[in-house]
Amino acid sequence: MNEYPSDLKYLDTHEYVRLEGEIATIGISAFAVDQLGDIVFLELPEVSDALIKGESFGTIESVKAVEDLKSPVSGTVIERNDAMIEAPEQVAEDPYGEGWLLKVRVNDLSDTDDIMTADEYSAQVEGE
Repeated sequence: MNEYPSDLKYLDTHEYVRLEGEIATIGISAFAVDQLGDIVFLELPEVSDALIKGESFGTIESVKAVEDLKSPVSGTVIERNDAMIEAPEQVAEDPYGEGWLLKVRVNDLSDTDDIMTADEYSAQVEGE
């Protein structure tokens, strides 16, 4: 069974968000990493790009599939994890720590109100 940190919220498309004040850290869950297998390519937006909640902000590619990354919040990219773009396989090693993808200044903090908690997400993915 995967561990899902309880301080995060999760989308049903397997992205997570950690909100600290108005800054959201976005990444993908350990479940998504397991499903994808070996990650070979990551495409992320540039700093200062705008994200729209529910819309694609990039792609993650593995030997098995290419998946769109969906944004859990609307806001402006303030930092991206270029180390993960250069070595995307490292996302799998620490998806909730060093493997984060973006930091975003959130437009509306209520964006995360309707996103799944760790328990809700765990229940969903354990059922898949």
